[in-house]
Amino acid sequence: MDLAPYRKHRRILAASLVGTAVEFYDFYIYGTAAALVFGPLFFPSESPSAQLMLSFMSFGLAFFARPVGAIVFGHYGDRIGRKSTLVASLMLMGASTLLIAFLPTYAMVGWVAPLLLCILRFGQGFGLGGEWGGAALLAVENAPPGWRARFGMFPQLGAPVGFIAANGLFLILGLTLSDAEFAAWGWRIPFVFSALLVALGLWVRLKISETPDFADALERDAPVSVPVGELMRRHLLPTLAGTFAVVACFAIFYLATSFALAHGTTTLGYPKEQFLLIQLGAILFMAVGIVYAGYASDASSAQRVLTWGCGATVLIGFLFGPALASQSWPLIFLGLSVSLFVMGLVYGPLGAWLTALFPVEVRYTGASVAFNVGGILGGAMAPIIAQALGDWRGTEVVGLYLALAGVISWLGLLMVRRRMTGARAG
Repeated sequence: MDLAPYRKHRRILAASLVGTAVEFYDFYIYGTAAALVFGPLFFPSESPSAQLMLSFMSFGLAFFARPVGAIVFGHYGDRIGRKSTLVASLMLMGASTLLIAFLPTYAMVGWVAPLLLCILRFGQGFGLGGEWGGAALLAVENAPPGWRARFGMFPQLGAPVGFIAANGLFLILGLTLSDAEFAAWGWRIPFVFSALLVALGLWVRLKISETPDFADALERDAPVSVPVGELMRRHLLPTLAGTFAVVACFAIFYLATSFALAHGTTTLGYPKEQFLLIQLGAILFMAVGIVYAGYASDASSAQRVLTWGCGATVLIGFLFGPALASQSWPLIFLGLSVSLFVMGLVYGPLGAWLTALFPVEVRYTGASVAFNVGGILGGAMAPIIAQALGDWRGTEVVGLYLALAGVISWLGLLMVRRRMTGARAG
């Protein structure tokens, strides 16, 4: 196996992975806290189900902030460069996450508490809106010929790394604190800890240089004055295709993580610590899926790997709910592991596939907007719709949302099949 390109660009790859790991850590600790404690702390209600729904709505708020962040950070990323924009997005995300640790609860200040929570949640989403696209470009635009998907998989690996850090910390807290201690103050610790991870991410990113593709584009011509306007005028079809294509990966991730944890530990009555441990094991299969998809995409095409992944998403949609409701730990682990492996197939190639849809002068904006608008369809609504499906027909049918997401993403791939089929990821 040729590892020379990895060694030569290790600082670039580390910057793309560490940054997204920090971002996903920050983003996911909110999702875990929303599933476990935010309902009663910030959204008082007579119904525990209503509390959980309101908590998930605050979780979904960030998805609507992400396209706004994508436009703003994409504008500067396409005009002044990838590096400085990535530093700014990381700082905003980190500051918003850290401040959540010091929020008063509803019992302390009333309605001000959920308002402040939602403002900071919006800040998290705004920062993440500029993160993924820039990290993907940092990796892909530095890739040698034939290595675009393998380099593009490094930002994607930030998701399982961030998940393991977040869930692992929550697991340790669950094992060392009582439920009362965790609800009173323990849930704040992961948000404080995020400051250390942000400092690490900034240290790595401040040492990198601008990507060759962007530097070459600036030498040839002046940057586009309004990238989002250029995107809508000349690249609407690939933007829509990219938006639909990312729905499946978001749907799988948030159903197999945030929703499964909340639903499993409340409605189904599974022990919290044991369920967190099951998820920590299952997330490793997502990392395996991402790496496999990266290598397979460079060997064939990202379009082909994504197509197979969408078909697999439809299939697991019919298995996810019954496995989650089975009351059998081996079946639950199998259901989550297979789901997250399939997520690797529909997520791993996106760094190469999405960035290839757009020319360099609008690439940051195009990839970011498509990725984050697709996140609204696949991620923001996933826990809410799954909860509603579960209330309607029971846990066995919640996976139907995954089947629908797989079909939507497959349609997105079809929209650009002619221009992408047969094109190698490199």
